[in-house]
Amino acid sequence: MTWLVETKGLTRRFGGLTAVDGVDFTLPAGDIRALIGPNGAGKTTLVSLLCGRVEPSEGRVLFDRKDITGMPAHRRVDLGIAYTFQITSVFANLGVYDNVALATQRHASGDALRRETAALLEKVGLAGRANALARELPYGHQRLLELAMGLALKPRLLILDEPTQGLSDGEIEGFVALVRDVAQNATVLLIEHNMDVVMQLAETITVMDRGRIIAEGTPEAIRADAAVQAAYLGAPADG
Repeated sequence: MTWLVETKGLTRRFGGLTAVDGVDFTLPAGDIRALIGPNGAGKTTLVSLLCGRVEPSEGRVLFDRKDITGMPAHRRVDLGIAYTFQITSVFANLGVYDNVALATQRHASGDALRRETAALLEKVGLAGRANALARELPYGHQRLLELAMGLALKPRLLILDEPTQGLSDGEIEGFVALVRDVAQNATVLLIEHNMDVVMQLAETITVMDRGRIIAEGTPEAIRADAAVQAAYLGAPADG
């Protein structure tokens, strides 16, 4: 199988803390992959290493078989890696429309830019707030705006870090449908604590604990895994 993403011995230390510890990770093109684990497991550090926001202490990152370990984040965006942050990274003092248009203008201009920006706002459910300032949006809607900005980059790999945080139940339902639509044209890597969302969306789940991958498999296999239950999901009902 050809991997879109592959890491080899990927390690990141912060002083005396090893946040990611010798991780070998593979992700095929077209997958919806969930990355789960307790707080402090190293999930956000791992995806930060993939997108270039953090440099590894050791190991390598390959994207579409190309070694991108030393490549800066903006170059990785050009390759098709888009990462929506756990804490929203919208331009708070710009309008909702302008936030998305800034991302869209990387590959479109004129009428095409206007059409694509409007279509993206419609897709994430923010068409009615196009003229609002980003800072005026509720937190959950800022996450949707950030998702629209990520999609505007036409990514090959879309990394979503806690995307449903702050969304209502109805908005989460819409988000699940949206990710399934996105996955027709992109690979999705999802960090998510809402296990209902994980079980609905993920084809494969990767579980981290203390900087290492401790399990990987289908949602059904992960739900039944004793090590995962102990580390993250809680002990099974029968003890």
